[in-house]
Formats: sequence, C-alpha cells, structure tokens
Amino acid sequence: MSRDASREAMHRALRDGAGLDRADLVRLDRRLLLRRGITLSSAWLLAGCDITNQAPVDQALRAVSRFNDWVQAKLFDPNRLAPSFVDSEAVPMRNFRFNAQFPLDQIPVLDPAAWRLEVGGLVQEKRAWSLEELRALPQSGYVARHVCVEGWTMIGQWGGVSLRDFLARIGADPRARYIGFRCADPIDYTGSIDMASAMHSQTLLCITQSGEALEPRLGAPMRLRMTTKLGFKQPKWITALWVTNDYPGGYWKDRGYNWFSGI
Repeated sequence: MSRDASREAMHRALRDGAGLDRADLVRLDRRLLLRRGITLSSAWLLAGCDITNQAPVDQALRAVSRFNDWVQAKLFDPNRLAPSFVDSEAVPMRNFRFNAQFPLDQIPVLDPAAWRLEVGGLVQEKRAWSLEELRALPQSGYVARHVCVEGWTMIGQWGGVSLRDFLARIGADPRARYIGFRCADPIDYTGSIDMASAMHSQTLLCITQSGEALEPRLGAPMRLRMTTKLGFKQPKWITALWVTNDYPGGYWKDRGYNWFSGI
C-alpha cells in the first residue's frame, strides 16, 4: 500500500469511528504503524489547523484518540498472558504504592460486612453480592506487574474472582460490548472496559493482595485487577458493575485519556 493510500485508510477510520476490518488493518503500511508506535502523528493531523482555534484542534485530537483505541482493540490478543513472577518478587501490600486523585486522608474506608456489589445491565441475575459471597466463589491469583501511566511499576501478588467466571455466573450476555464500574470514592469515579478484556483470564475482581484482604488505600473491599491495562483502568472501591452495549466512558476518558489503554 502506498503512503497516500495508508493515509486515506486512516482518514476513513477517523471519519467513521475506526470502521476498518482486520483485513484493512493488515494492509496498512507496517512501517508507518511501527514508526508511529501504533499512534498517529499529531503534527501530521494538525497540519493546516489554526491552533489558535481550539475547536478543530480538540476535534482532531479526539479523532486520534478514537483511532488509537480502535487499533489497540484490533491488536488485542485475549489469549496472551502477561509475564508472571514468583511470590518473593512481589512487593508486600504494606509497601505497595498508593496512587489516586486525592490524598491519603480522603481514602474511603468501607465496612466489609456492609459492602455490596450491585450487579445490573445485560445479566440474568440482577442482585447485590456481599464480600462473603465473592469469597465463597472459586478464587484465582497470580503475581504480575502493575504499570502506571505516570511511568512507575510494581510487582504484586493479586487474588480474587475471575471476572470471566463471575460474568458467566450471573448470566451476562457475552455479546455485550462493555462492562461499567462505579466506585465509592471522593471523586465519584466511574470506568469501563471492553468485553474482550473483561474475559481475559488474568482479569480479576480482586479482593486480596499478598494473600491478605485488601487494605483500604489499595481499594478495599474490592478493586479491578488486570494485566492487560494501565493502572488507571483498574478502578478501586468498586460498588457497582453493569454489562451494557451503550458506551459508558469514564472519569479519565472524560479528561482526555485513551479509553482502551492496553499494555
């Protein structure tokens, strides 16, 4: 494919919300994609835009973000596992880094006995789950690296309920596109992930770290833990989960971050 044809394919994707199929993606100029790190050049896209006119600049950047999300989703392999480590390489929970949009003194401390996970949307079993009920389900775990968008990483030992198994347990529609989350924190955080990432075997409704119940500062009683996403896609203090075909967006997406944000 010529350079001009590659650009035309990208323009077409941007116009219709990344409406290419997998065959189209394969035909894109591989060197162009690698050179751009699977992203578009903002300078190229913004060429001809009057940067003093903010509206078209914002529109172009949103188009880039949509295209990047689409490319990452196309390249996502639901069967690829992240590297795992031995227990001795995991940072103890007490030393694991706290990171949030609010200070330590605003961390929500939820009563584990009173906490409930509300489940709704395209599922057969719409009800609230207690922490004890989640603990009674088959548990999964692994030692894997947590990657923050700010550039730091830490290895942790994570445990909980496979989200894939939980979705099957509640009768979630496997054809649905998204899983949404709501959290009990000071910023009223909401987030969402794609169904393929939710079905990945290393995606957990995480209730333990280092073999112990999660600490409040790390998301107790339950957080999302994924090896396929950056840290900000893994909400803490979750109180509700719903399955939907309507794009849920989320706190960080509303602030300009890429929605898919895979690693």
